[in-house]
Amino acid sequence: MHRQPRPHTKSLLPLHKSHARLLLSGKAPLLTDSHRHIQRARPPELAAVLRRQSTMAMVLGMVLGKIPVETPKHEVLHTGAGYEIRKYPPSIAAELTYDPKEMRGDPDGGFTVLANYIGVLGKPQNTKPEKIAMTAPVITTGSGSGGDGEKIAMTAPVITTGGGEPEPIAMTAPVITDDQQAPGKVTMQFLLPSKYTRVEEAPRPTDERVVIREVPERKFGVARFSGVATDRTVREKAKGLKAALEKDGYTIKVPFVLARYNPSFTLPPLRTNEVMFPVE
Repeated sequence: MHRQPRPHTKSLLPLHKSHARLLLSGKAPLLTDSHRHIQRARPPELAAVLRRQSTMAMVLGMVLGKIPVETPKHEVLHTGAGYEIRKYPPSIAAELTYDPKEMRGDPDGGFTVLANYIGVLGKPQNTKPEKIAMTAPVITTGSGSGGDGEKIAMTAPVITTGGGEPEPIAMTAPVITDDQQAPGKVTMQFLLPSKYTRVEEAPRPTDERVVIREVPERKFGVARFSGVATDRTVREKAKGLKAALEKDGYTIKVPFVLARYNPSFTLPPLRTNEVMFPVE
């Protein structure tokens, strides 16, 4: 009887989505017996090995649904049938409002602009001479509250300082989207780390389209769900949440918002998404 070969266990966990697919399919090498490498390493090499192992563990955790970045603090005021009523304290957000047509029809096209501001994709496009860690989620409102999935790189660089360098800002989760803000418009937010308590404290964007603003204390009815946040799924979840809130006597404000906490390479059943209605 033909036996399937066992996978090798000698290389790094892949860092890119395509590599992650190989890993999960069993066609890529898995994690190594790391203590063997650490025992052989000289001091400079040891530091590199430890960094590598830490990165591998973080990425594997993200594939399996772990959210390794700061998320907004909140107080749960009430737990209902499939939802929570939460109160969020004031926070600072980087915000972009745009027409998806300007982003080649992609309702999540503003992500790159905001990611450039905080330094996810390269040198941060801001003016503050300090590097900042990332937080999650990304928040979107407008005609792109569904989409085909998450375009979010949930990495969390270490906070460092450096003379005259732009500041990479820690990304928070989730990505928040409002799909009814204005006809044809999408508003996307990155909530900044909680260390920023005033607009003046946040690095100033070099892209004039990005606005830094204070988000006041607010109260939401929230329903959580897993899987890919397609437009159809999101609207079904929002409809169910609205019905449950109204049944329990809450006054709902529109629009609803979509919060997405994971990158696109997280296994769909392990993803965290939320639909949220402002309530009174």
